[in-house]
Amino acid sequence: MTKTLVQPYIFFGGRCEEALEFYRTALGAQGDMLMHYKDSPEPPPPGMLPPGFENKVMHTTFHIGGTTLMASDGCEEGPSFTGFSLSLSVPTEAEADRAFAALADGGQVKMPLSKTFWSPRFGMLTDRFGLGWMVSVVA
Repeated sequence: MTKTLVQPYIFFGGRCEEALEFYRTALGAQGDMLMHYKDSPEPPPPGMLPPGFENKVMHTTFHIGGTTLMASDGCEEGPSFTGFSLSLSVPTEAEADRAFAALADGGQVKMPLSKTFWSPRFGMLTDRFGLGWMVSVVA
């Protein structure tokens, strides 16, 4: 039987390495591998990348807790994160408070952490990269 996975692949539009460092500090993210466009065994087609993107991230994988995420700078400047959020589930209210505050630094709180009928702590925010997060305590 084949094990099927759905994993987020996030395009940071030129800020991928900055984002990885932010998530390392904020959430304890651990990088697995990272390749820049200039290190690819095959160069991208002419005109595919904006000038200066040869030093940007072509592909990386990293872990937050037990989840593997993939990321890149993509092929254009500026991210576009609409229509979804990443959901971060933590075991304690203290951890929710810490993670929420770290992710909100430089971002925008959409719904402050508060008690809900499904969790003792739940809140929503957009981080400094424009990526949406929902933080909750597993009830």
